[in-house]
Amino acid sequence: AAVTDKDWIKGKKNAKVSIIEFSDTECPFCKRFHPTMQRLVQEYPNDVSWVYRHFPLTSIHPKAPKEAEATECAGELAGNDGFWKYLDRLFEVTPANNGLDPAQLPQIAEDVGINRKKFEECLNSCKYAQKVQDQTNQAVAAGGQGTPYSVVVVGDQKIPVSGAVPFAQLKTIVDSALQK
Repeated sequence: AAVTDKDWIKGKKNAKVSIIEFSDTECPFCKRFHPTMQRLVQEYPNDVSWVYRHFPLTSIHPKAPKEAEATECAGELAGNDGFWKYLDRLFEVTPANNGLDPAQLPQIAEDVGINRKKFEECLNSCKYAQKVQDQTNQAVAAGGQGTPYSVVVVGDQKIPVSGAVPFAQLKTIVDSALQK
């Protein structure tokens, strides 16, 4: 699906290269890949945008969909920056593999400056469950079979990247795309 204003984007929105990452907050490989993507956006502030979408692998991480909803609530209550702060903190504290206690979700919100009561109301409403499911369906339709699954978009070209590839490999893809 095309990138829209409803997406969570880090970096320049109209960058030459967009990387759409489909991720699962309980996936240990996603946790390892998160700093790689952070570094990429830092090193290419004008040329790369990072678009985050949800792909919870419910068969092995049944807590991940609620965590995805939690990131959406953070974004609703604190905007794009709030979404990213919440996501960064979530990846910092989760032991991965379904190890995060769901009771920590409101605490993470509070840690990043989001009103706990409003956050809990949002999370308990389940209003983002369908968005999370829709993005999961998009990931599968785009060829995703595991997480993280990223699609590097340069104009009309789409380059699938499966797994938590090392920074150097992602940098090579981006450098090649920027030379076109």
